[in-house]
Amino acid sequence: MSSDQQFRLVSDFSPTGDQPKAIKQLVKGLKEGERHQTLLGATGTGKTFTMANVIQEVQRPTLVLVHNKTLAAQLCSEFSLHFPDNAVSYFVSYYDYYQPEAYMPMTDTYIEKDANINDEIAKFRHAATYNLLTRRDVIIVASVSCIYGLGSVSDYEEMAITLKKGDAIQRDQFLRQLTDIQYRRSGIEFKQGMFHVLGDTVEVFPSAGDTVIRIEMPFDEVEVIQEVDSFTGELIQDLKEAKIFPATHTVTTKEKIDRASDQILDDLKVREKELLDAGEIGKAERIRQRTEYDLEMLKETGYCSGIENYTRYLTQGKPGAPPSTLLDYFPDDFLLFIDESHISIPQVGGMYEGNFSRKKTLVDYGFRLPSSHDNRPLKFDEFEKRIKQAVYVSATPGKYEYAHTSKERIAEQIIRPTGLLDPIVVVKPKKNQIDNVIVEINEAIKRKERVLITTLTKKMAEKLTDFLKDMNYKVRYLHSDVDTFERIEILRQLRTGDIDVLVGINLLREGLDLPEVSFIAILDADKQGFLRSRDAMIQTIGRCARNINGHVTLYGDTVTSAMQQALDETNRRREIQDAYNKKHGITPKTIVKAIHDIAEASRKAELKRPHRSHDKIPADEKKRLIEELEQQMELASQNLEFEKAADLRDEIELLRRGK
Repeated sequence: MSSDQQFRLVSDFSPTGDQPKAIKQLVKGLKEGERHQTLLGATGTGKTFTMANVIQEVQRPTLVLVHNKTLAAQLCSEFSLHFPDNAVSYFVSYYDYYQPEAYMPMTDTYIEKDANINDEIAKFRHAATYNLLTRRDVIIVASVSCIYGLGSVSDYEEMAITLKKGDAIQRDQFLRQLTDIQYRRSGIEFKQGMFHVLGDTVEVFPSAGDTVIRIEMPFDEVEVIQEVDSFTGELIQDLKEAKIFPATHTVTTKEKIDRASDQILDDLKVREKELLDAGEIGKAERIRQRTEYDLEMLKETGYCSGIENYTRYLTQGKPGAPPSTLLDYFPDDFLLFIDESHISIPQVGGMYEGNFSRKKTLVDYGFRLPSSHDNRPLKFDEFEKRIKQAVYVSATPGKYEYAHTSKERIAEQIIRPTGLLDPIVVVKPKKNQIDNVIVEINEAIKRKERVLITTLTKKMAEKLTDFLKDMNYKVRYLHSDVDTFERIEILRQLRTGDIDVLVGINLLREGLDLPEVSFIAILDADKQGFLRSRDAMIQTIGRCARNINGHVTLYGDTVTSAMQQALDETNRRREIQDAYNKKHGITPKTIVKAIHDIAEASRKAELKRPHRSHDKIPADEKKRLIEELEQQMELASQNLEFEKAADLRDEIELLRRGK
């Protein structure tokens, strides 16, 4: 692993407000070996910039854990801008669609595992592990998929093929090695995880990248190693050596498969006898047929569908032992940031039980061996044991953060670089609330600003949207039934002004920057429940903290404890922010964020590839290029990167027209 490269933060700005104090406090805690720290940062105070400065100070590989793909993509883009010369990677679930294997005894229904893998996300996942095994200046932004089994780290690293100029190797021997690590010979298409052969030249498309490794080996010797463009074949650079990691993270040797097969058969006999002794003849027959079929596939190809269910045997792990995950690819001194920790931590804690319940049914009814329980996410205590030092980042830290972080280890970041205060929050009765909201909408439209209205139910969101449409307002609703592409378009229209009002439920609490929003109406604020808790209301209030005219109305006939706590915390922050502004002569300014910023950041976040013009692409390669761009467009759309998705769509159209 290379240790020469250092993190180098690139920014036109320096830490301001209470950022320097927070950075100093967090760095001091890390250097003193403090295991738990919290960055309590109000919305819009530059928490990502603070994290970036801490990373540069401590110079350690870093995992940034978030609770969904959207925030992961956004943070990855921001860190890529801050660290353009370092390795910033994106690690989320690579399934566009995932139906886990399951059995429902009540209806005797077996559901086979079904999934569509997004090749673009799979590439990013491989890039993440490749970077971790080859360098230290690495930042991985990951969702909770990082606590799921990923295959043996040692096998993945040991089975990598290293080639150097002058190495003696037969071409056919090299091809067998590629096949052993799950590379496939290309047919019509040529993409990540494939190789193709032309005489003494072999081209390999590594799973982690966008470029191809070309190896020329005449006379059974490696004479040329080059990195070339995957579409035009143009030379990018000559290499002295190349390291080719396996095409899948679940890869193993023939010897380990042979050894595992014997152990699987032994456990099959035990389980089959248990079922027969219990009079479950059908279940016994089922487990034998399924297991023997998997073993046959493993021996023939080194892989089988559901290979993850045999992880224990392949890694020689003990029953119940935790799986190998992305965390195992990090060195021992890695740093963990848990962003929006009040959501991310409970999410990590809830993963194991749901998985166990589904697997137990499969085992009980003869679909899987008991060892399949070892294919699972980490339990929360196992996750904790893998964390040496963590910083929890949230505007509203939860019980776990407060329980594990001493008061002096909570770094508070309340001041915004723009001088903006937290919004003014008032409480108004429900009577005539819609009339009051309409007055606020009209005022916002005059200022060319936007309005968010939060409701408790989908039905209420839709009915209110219809009502406002009938009054000729430009309004849309947004909830979980709205598909990804439409959601992207709605958010784009909100920012551009094609929509003035957006009605939602709980989709806009964390992570989305909407500086055009100046008024938020929280309907039924006095209802008890998760959506109207103290933390939920503080997060919602923060959505209009990027506009100088930002203000929020809580509509309720009583002031609940949660409402009062949200009011008290918001007012406390306003007092601190106002005092700082007066002391330093700062005049608050609305955040100005160009809509195309998201697209630009995303482009820089992608793995670098050489520029290529359309007229240089051979006709037979255009189909492949269009397919890859379509995958990138789909990924961008899933991550709400609407500008990037539109740009990719336009490029695809140009290619199809031959321009």
